Amino acid sequence: MAPELVQLRLVTLYLTERCNSRCVSCDYWRHGRQDMALATVQQLLPGLKALGVEQVLLSGGEPLLHPHWVEMATLLRAQGLKLWLLTAGLALAKQLDDVARHVEQVTVSLDGATAASYARIRGLDAFEVVCAGVRAAVRAGLPVTLRVTVQRGNVAELPALVRLAHGLGVNGISFLAADVAHDEAFGRQAPAPDGVALRPEDLPLLAASLDAIEQTHADDLAGGFIAESPAKLRRIEAHARARLGLGPLTAPRCNAPAHSAVIEADGRLRPCFFIGGTQRLGAGGLEAALNAPAERRLRAAIAAGAQAACERCVCAKWFAPA
Repeated sequence: MAPELVQLRLVTLYLTERCNSRCVSCDYWRHGRQDMALATVQQLLPGLKALGVEQVLLSGGEPLLHPHWVEMATLLRAQGLKLWLLTAGLALAKQLDDVARHVEQVTVSLDGATAASYARIRGLDAFEVVCAGVRAAVRAGLPVTLRVTVQRGNVAELPALVRLAHGLGVNGISFLAADVAHDEAFGRQAPAPDGVALRPEDLPLLAASLDAIEQTHADDLAGGFIAESPAKLRRIEAHARARLGLGPLTAPRCNAPAHSAVIEADGRLRPCFFIGGTQRLGAGGLEAALNAPAERRLRAAIAAGAQAACERCVCAKWFAPA
C-alpha cells in the first residue's frame, strides 16, 4: 500500500462536464451534463490548505461554461492558491476581464494550424474566434501557452502550429499524443473514433513533422518555447508505432499520482487524467478520500508498474522535488 499523501503540488478540478467544442477525440460535448457544485469547492478548501496545494488547474469540459466559476475562483484565490485555466478558448475573449482578474496562467487547446484543420478536429468553424481570444489574453498580459493533441487531422501541421504560436505571441507550446486507449477518459462512452489514432500511412508524416521541428525550431526546443525535449517529442512517434504493433508499449516516466490529483465534476477522484479512481469526495474531505485504503492501493499499483493502463498512456508527468 502506498504511503498516505501528506502534500500535493497540483489539484485539477473538472468544473463541468459540458463543453462548447465538438472535438472528435472527446465526448463531453455529447454527454456532459454535470457541473461541480459550489459547495464542493467549499468542502475542498480545508484539504487543499492542509495538503499544501500550490496550484489548481481549472479544467473540464470547458470550465468557462460553469455559471459560478468566478465565485469558485474567488474562493480558491482567497486560500492563496494560484489558478491555471485550461480552455478551448471559445469564450476567452468574452470573459477576458474575469480571467485576467482571477487566473495566473492560461493554456488554450488548439489542435489545428488552419481554419480547415481546426474545424475537422474541433467540429466548429471557430479558428479565428479562438485566435482572437488568445491575442486578447496576450495583450492583457496573461501568460498563455498552447496545447496540441497530435492526431490524424494535424500530424503534418506540427511545425506550422509552432509558427502559429509565435504569431499569436504566446509564451510557448506543448504537444501530446491524442489518447485513444482509455475508453472512459474525456467523457467517452465508447472507444475513440477511427479518425483520431494514427494509421501506418501517417507515420512518415509524423516523422517528417518532428524532423522539421528539430531542424527549423532548434532554438525553441533549447529555450523551452516548445515544452517537450526532442526525446519526448519522439516518444509521440514511438507511442504511435507501438499502438500499431510496430514496437513495444512502454510506460512513461510518471509520478503524477504521488503529487497531484484530479477531481471530477461529480466529486469522483482520479489519480490522473487517464485512470479512474475508487473514491468520491465525502464528508471527510479531500485528505480522507485520497488516503482511503483503495486509493492507496491504486497508487501503489501505479508506482509498481502494475497498471496496464500506464503502458498505453500518452502522458509523462514527472514532478521534480520541490
